Amino acid sequence: MPSRILMLCYEYPPLGGGGARVIAGLCEALQSDHDLKIDLVTMHFQGLQRLEKKATMTIHRVFTWRKDLSRCRAVEMIPYLATAAWRAMRLKRTSDYKLNHTNFIFPDGVVALAIKKLTGLPYIVTAHGSDVPGYNPDRFTRLHHLLSPLWKAVVRNADMIVCPSRTIEALVRDKAPEARTTIIPNAIDPCRFDATRPRQDRVLLVSRLFQRKGAQYLIRALAGMDLEIDTHIVGDGPYLPALKELARAEGVPVIFHGFLDNKSPDLRDLYETSRIFVFTSEAENFPVVLLEAMAAGCAIITTDGTGCAEVVGDAARLVPPRDPQALRDALSQLLADTTLCEDLGRRARERVTRLFTWQVVAAQYRKLYAPHLRQPAQGKRP
Repeated sequence: MPSRILMLCYEYPPLGGGGARVIAGLCEALQSDHDLKIDLVTMHFQGLQRLEKKATMTIHRVFTWRKDLSRCRAVEMIPYLATAAWRAMRLKRTSDYKLNHTNFIFPDGVVALAIKKLTGLPYIVTAHGSDVPGYNPDRFTRLHHLLSPLWKAVVRNADMIVCPSRTIEALVRDKAPEARTTIIPNAIDPCRFDATRPRQDRVLLVSRLFQRKGAQYLIRALAGMDLEIDTHIVGDGPYLPALKELARAEGVPVIFHGFLDNKSPDLRDLYETSRIFVFTSEAENFPVVLLEAMAAGCAIITTDGTGCAEVVGDAARLVPPRDPQALRDALSQLLADTTLCEDLGRRARERVTRLFTWQVVAAQYRKLYAPHLRQPAQGKRP
């Protein structure tokens, strides 16, 4: 008989960014052997089904005030805490769960903590970045300060905190030295992309558009460069109007695509035919867009000293954050040397295929689940 686990994740595609796509990929991989049944509780959004079944997973979407696909404001998480806890407790009363796999320390970890206190159901938490104090310089800083005791309670009561990168693990341990942590990277299905297609002299950036993501440094690096290249920026977010104004002021012709669905043919085509992929974020955990660019065989420029460097290893050019001149130099080098671009793209594809497939990563999660799955199921509550 399949084991049953509860999963909490306030963002699930089409909601959210890379973290949401990671959870979707993991859930799909975990169902491959049909030995797990997953009940996933997430936010509802206009047009989505309240209850959706996929193989051995059931998605439960609960009421929230969320207004934006790509961004969730702190105030929109408040009703989710109540409705997600209510739905999870109802599910717990009728299901023999052995484990709660929660994603994001905030807000989902708060729900997981409450359920454990009320029912004894153990939980593990996968941290994704902004749910860790010190990771994000431009979001949730005040909230993390105010809610520090609650954050520490969630971490302290978790059976394990899963960190996709050493960068996140160090931040967790800095705030909670007693935390039980392990590193399991994010993953991707490389077969989604054809890395053999001919390349165009195109620079591509894909990101949710916040200031810390660094798209402005790409525009400043391109300003004044006498090169016949196309520049494409894919993504939406609060920083998009400022980026459009910067591109106009600097005289840099940029094609802004706005939001493109992760599985759209247009986005796949951009990945597969762009020569260079740029992602110079100031702070990252384990960005999925880098995995996508690696799987597509792009030559990558990304930032050193962040989770980005852990993803690409030696298969990319690394530049310091917030440094348009270093980015300009790296762009000039790659655009002048197609052989180097091909070599970096090949190495990137080999690295993602060897280390970051769902088969590899799901096996690590199964190993983490195993001690809980061998235990008697948590009994149903009256």
